[in-house]
Amino acid sequence: MRTEKKEPILMKSKSAEDILQYRFSDKELLEKALTHSSYANEMTGDPANGNERLEFLGDAVLDAVISVYLFEKYKEKAEGELTRLRALIVCEKSLSAAGKAAGVNALIRLGRGEEMGGGRQRSSIVADAVEAVIGAVYLDGGMAAAEAVVLHLLSAAIGEALSGTLFMDHKTELQEWLQHQGNGEPYYRILSEEGPDHAKIFTASVNAGKLRLGVGSGHNKKEAEQEAARNALETIGTKR
Repeated sequence: MRTEKKEPILMKSKSAEDILQYRFSDKELLEKALTHSSYANEMTGDPANGNERLEFLGDAVLDAVISVYLFEKYKEKAEGELTRLRALIVCEKSLSAAGKAAGVNALIRLGRGEEMGGGRQRSSIVADAVEAVIGAVYLDGGMAAAEAVVLHLLSAAIGEALSGTLFMDHKTELQEWLQHQGNGEPYYRILSEEGPDHAKIFTASVNAGKLRLGVGSGHNKKEAEQEAARNALETIGTKR
């Protein structure tokens, strides 16, 4: 196994800590959160040494924080409206925009191929890194620290979602349209996975009943499903 050549951690972690407004006790957690699988694969021969496990954890923490925030702050809103708002705030596009606005994308460690291919601006990579950072903060400082970081990073997205000026999540938009038409709930299927583990391309379909509405591809399942929903909306003529 190759030995990873360490980058100077203090300079990078200080910049990231300033962005997050949080100081890590365990600096290696922050470094891990900012390590993409392509970099881990090049440096250690194992893409699993990247930030994917922290991303998994951060996704759950993010959902919990936003759910509690909306539940407590907007007591007059019904469950369906709270669900719609949460979907808008925690979707990939929102997380990516927040990560780029804060400068998280500039700190992600990418493999050479991913860097040359524009990975630093790729929505899925930036959104995943934001989730991974949230997971790292949770492990380092607990839920209160994670909540503070989430609300700091996503304050603009939360405000825009509540004012109705935030972009629409394609999956949510499609679900609402189908429900309005009386066509039930959409469901998604992963049709294929291609490429190496650190650079997979997923293809997904979105269906209602026995009808396939759209197909899309992306670098993870969420991105593929969003693309499938976007294509479905264009096909049925509701895309704004």
